[in-house]
Amino acid sequence: MQADFWNDKRPAGVPSTIDMNAYRSVVDVFERSCKRFADRPAFSNLGVTLSYAELDRHSAAFAAWLQQHTDLQPGDRIAVQMPNVLQYPIAVFGAMRAGLVVVNTNPLYTEREMRHQFKDSGARALVFLNMFGKRVQEVLPDTGIEYLIEAKMGDLLPAAKGWLVNTVVDKLKKMVPAYQLPQAVSFKQVLRQGRGLLHTPVPQMHDDVAVLQYTGGTTGLAKGAMLSHGNLVANMLQVLACFGQHGPDGQPLIKEGQEVMIAPLPLYHIYAFTANCMCMMVTGNHNVLITNPRDIPGFIKELGKWRFSALLGLNTLFVALMDHPGFKALDFSALKVTNSGGTALVKATAERWEALTGCRIVEGYGLTETSPVASTNPYGQLARLGTVGIPVPGTAFKVIDDEGNEQPVGERGELCIQGPQVMKGYWRQPEATAQALDAEGWFKTGDIAVIDPDGFTRIVDRKKDMIIVSGFNVYPNEIEDVVMSHPQVASCAAIGVPDERSGEAVKLFVVPRAGGVSVDELKAFCKANFTGYKVPKHIVLRESLPMTPVGKILRRELRDIA
Repeated sequence: MQADFWNDKRPAGVPSTIDMNAYRSVVDVFERSCKRFADRPAFSNLGVTLSYAELDRHSAAFAAWLQQHTDLQPGDRIAVQMPNVLQYPIAVFGAMRAGLVVVNTNPLYTEREMRHQFKDSGARALVFLNMFGKRVQEVLPDTGIEYLIEAKMGDLLPAAKGWLVNTVVDKLKKMVPAYQLPQAVSFKQVLRQGRGLLHTPVPQMHDDVAVLQYTGGTTGLAKGAMLSHGNLVANMLQVLACFGQHGPDGQPLIKEGQEVMIAPLPLYHIYAFTANCMCMMVTGNHNVLITNPRDIPGFIKELGKWRFSALLGLNTLFVALMDHPGFKALDFSALKVTNSGGTALVKATAERWEALTGCRIVEGYGLTETSPVASTNPYGQLARLGTVGIPVPGTAFKVIDDEGNEQPVGERGELCIQGPQVMKGYWRQPEATAQALDAEGWFKTGDIAVIDPDGFTRIVDRKKDMIIVSGFNVYPNEIEDVVMSHPQVASCAAIGVPDERSGEAVKLFVVPRAGGVSVDELKAFCKANFTGYKVPKHIVLRESLPMTPVGKILRRELRDIA
């Protein structure tokens, strides 16, 4: 289907096209916003607020330090491994201003996952929070990382308070395992030394890669999606266009410099990166960073301090918030945007949220490979529960059968996406790129969908075996490859099963070797090798697994049994 099929289906205020010439690069967006909204608050965390002018100053110092204290060249990769703290936007925009490619890294990664990502990306520098220093020390010899920048929780707090926070985190809460990285330069020192230096602007074009965003690999190893400056600028403009929808007052929903956006989703996840780091920035709005959204009492206490107007979340988080007795007492009078993404929204959750807050949750759809937003529901009463809405401006959807033939409206098939936000390809993986992207730029999502005659799209199944746990992709092959390395495992298979909290959970079937293995042993083995969301929630020991005549495990049969 061509993109213009949706032109007359968008709500009032939402244009059908975007102007790709509005910004040259992500850096262009950043620098113009910092000048325009200099005195406005940009990011808040741990009781500290950075204005756009301060963010500009810190990130320029960071860029200058990289340019004058390292031999990193434009195009080199720098990994950033931090939760939602103020150092994250400073490091990311500073790195981009120095012309570097940012490799977003999940701070909860295990050593095995870190090794693969650092080696595959060819990262030469790493910015990390000291809580993860021990893991960095373990993996460092196996990577090409030459420069280390070490952040601490209290870096941007006033001196005395910063010292206190760092001491509490380290000595009292014992959250910093001992490590030895004498070559690491402290984040504070980088900012201090960079302050007196001038950074040299690096010309960047739409086609230049801005971010390597890793997505689970069907072969078990994660692939780096190459997201260009053009991809990210396009997606920002597309989301902004949707925010232009007229509210009840006939004005755009999101108003410049007036919104407070709560950011509990990790900024290293592309969904929050596009929404919180870019969309809120270009409109001069304020992001409140939630470092540990799992601490629900702490999260609710933080919400109580703000008249917040927007919240980005996912099903798991909405349920956890609503289950806390303090949630009902919050002030929702300013809340007008609640966006859900990353995983399917449960109808009961959406209805309960609207009843409690007066704001309807709007569900969208996207992938790492589409920077990420591909479609979204209109806001307010126009939202249709159970659908992922309509493609964002400038984007086309179609569904195809197994032979690649486009299906008519109302028929099911594999969803394909075309638009300026579709990635350049997978980093150093031409074969995987060719399988996912055709010559016309259509990206095959692996999701089975139906496009209704009114233009709304429903995701009805998944073609791939991927499992989505709380918005994170888990690939069964990766789980199986690692579990098969256990000396007592003869064969195994991982599937996704419905889970009330996380949408889906991983269920692992294991056939032990002679001598056997216990479920507890397997649990401990998985915990040592996987980030929390990948660890199987259910482990079942079996005598055999269903297979095809050539010995391929039939996951679909296991799903039917489960």
